[in-house]
Amino acid sequence: MKFYIGSGFKNCELVNYYSKVLEENGWTHTYNWAKNINHEATVQELIEYSELEKKGIVDSDVVIILLPAGRGTHIELGMALALNKRIFLCSAVKEEFSIENTVNFYQLPDIIRLVGSAEENIKEIINCTR
Repeated sequence: MKFYIGSGFKNCELVNYYSKVLEENGWTHTYNWAKNINHEATVQELIEYSELEKKGIVDSDVVIILLPAGRGTHIELGMALALNKRIFLCSAVKEEFSIENTVNFYQLPDIIRLVGSAEENIKEIINCTR
């Protein structure tokens, strides 16, 4: 199974953890943006990163979104929706899905919303794709 993980910069370690565990289970990460963070990137580098992220989403079977999300994450979610990808929206806390905090797109019936630890969410992702 090929996957892409979208999230905010503050979740880089979590992105790398999900990636490591999924790869240990035979999955392929199409592009790991968290390994290429450069806070002093030029505009040209940002364009290159965006192209790699876009290709990663296009090439994936599954898109995993880790909450809390950043601005770019919602663009990644939109791309995944438009491309009819299987989407898992993962949070450690149910408050991310409360009416006060949610984004209306999080509620779409095609999106699988998971609340739990990283280990629990990864296990559920693997089980849902068998």
